[in-house]
Amino acid sequence: MALRLPIQTAVGALKAVAEPTRLRILVLLASGELNVKDLTRILGQSQPRISRHLKLLAEAALVERAPEGSWVYFRLAEEGEGGELARLVTQGVDRDDPILVRDRRRAESLQQERETAAQAYFQAHAGEWDSIRALHVAEAEVEAAVAGALGPGPFDLFVDLGTGTGRMLELFAGRYRRGLGLDLSPAMLAYARAKLERAGLTHAQVRQGDIYDLPIADHAADAVVMHQVLHFLSDPQRAVREAARVLAPGGRLLIVDFAPHKLEFLREQYAHERLGFAGPLVRQWLADCGLDVMERRDLAPGGVEAAGKLTVSIWVATRPDAGAAATQGAGEQRLERIT
Repeated sequence: MALRLPIQTAVGALKAVAEPTRLRILVLLASGELNVKDLTRILGQSQPRISRHLKLLAEAALVERAPEGSWVYFRLAEEGEGGELARLVTQGVDRDDPILVRDRRRAESLQQERETAAQAYFQAHAGEWDSIRALHVAEAEVEAAVAGALGPGPFDLFVDLGTGTGRMLELFAGRYRRGLGLDLSPAMLAYARAKLERAGLTHAQVRQGDIYDLPIADHAADAVVMHQVLHFLSDPQRAVREAARVLAPGGRLLIVDFAPHKLEFLREQYAHERLGFAGPLVRQWLADCGLDVMERRDLAPGGVEAAGKLTVSIWVATRPDAGAAATQGAGEQRLERIT
């Protein structure tokens, strides 16, 4: 479909692009999000000048701002005519131009620094995560079950709440047009961002956000995932309610957490607020939000060492879509493993 812009909109956007530094910024942002400090290092210009260029690009709706604590990250606009024009312009630029090649190399060097810092953080905490994983069935088995439970998509907007390392954004990368991971921890966001950049997943971003007050419109997300996050929360029911708020009709909410257990040391040593969740309780939370439970499944460890281990529970719920329900064929498959 051809891009059709009103004259004033087109003139304003093209004026914003028609400056060498601003065009270089657009090309850089086409490959991933960056903050002002990143751009000053890559472009070798002062912070006030870079901020001014970004302001003009944002006013022309070519780029979007994403605050994260004291930082603000920028990316090409996701929606609207400005975003389409920005992508059209950057696609037409010769990436072998010596100036752009130099910018790209500096950006790659910066990305390598991020990855090194993120890896150091991961190594410092890997022992903790490994200790938890050792208490339940193999992670590969959990991920296989999770991948099968959510469904094939495609999802226009996929949201991962409490994204942590960004693993769910990676796991489902082939099923969504745009992925958004939210977390409060700047260190975890830095690690997740580095992983996504290394994997080349430019259609996924991470943001700092409050799981109790999501920066997402009502009914905007086609899929929402809460993977091993509820047990860290003081008010998990409120978080589920907020996740349900942003779920679109026909969308799916996937919750992965532990069944009730008595491993008190997880509360004392690893900041677990809740020692698992009973199936009827979570089902009631979902029903109170107007969601239908499609699947409930437990992955329990087996063998003689099962005692003292954790059972991973998976819930899949959907917001009823009255319009779609009226036209569904008799051959539609529906999961009925509700316990």
